[in-house]
Amino acid sequence: MDVSCARAAGPQFRKVVVADDHMLVAQGIERLLMDCFDSIVLVSSGEELVETVRRDPPDVIVADISMPGISGIEAMRMVHEEGYAMPFVFLTMHDESSMAAEAIRAGARGYILKSSAGDELVRALNGVMDGQTYVTPTVAVNAIVCSGRRQYSLTDKQLRILEYVALGLRSKQIAYELGVSVRTIESHKYAIMQELGVHGTLELVRKAEQEGLIRH
Repeated sequence: MDVSCARAAGPQFRKVVVADDHMLVAQGIERLLMDCFDSIVLVSSGEELVETVRRDPPDVIVADISMPGISGIEAMRMVHEEGYAMPFVFLTMHDESSMAAEAIRAGARGYILKSSAGDELVRALNGVMDGQTYVTPTVAVNAIVCSGRRQYSLTDKQLRILEYVALGLRSKQIAYELGVSVRTIESHKYAIMQELGVHGTLELVRKAEQEGLIRH
């Protein structure tokens, strides 16, 4: 399928930063966007993304959500709070509508699944260039289906912890996976339970599944 980049009339996006901790994925995105941008910079963590923006702000950012250290959403919040207004487009494996909703609420202009990337990423960037917001259709449909559910205020880190809890991991194992202290994990678990109005791990997992916060 021939999908061209919107580079005709109006301001052009000259530089893009691609943030993904999987180098093969980042290089694949780079090849896909070679004809769309004059400059493509690859970074592999949220911290590196923030530093790159501070050093030489790009016109747009394509980022994964789950990366070492701070997440893509947290990095976006940081640079936006510092006054940088470039649009963020998230390219992720997270197909939960709740995650997409959080990203858009936090200021993202695009949310695309890696499983349906390729020409869709170029279409999304074309839309973003025109001031639009783009969400992968399947995620958007799920968001509509789940729109009747209560909206919970969980951070992306808390959603990741929730997924680990659902997999049966103990706090010590989750702390190791995320590189934080056991006390931090316990604090997040308590906050999640308070938000969902439950009192135990089994009840937490059951409620999270019912509310569509984790996949069965």
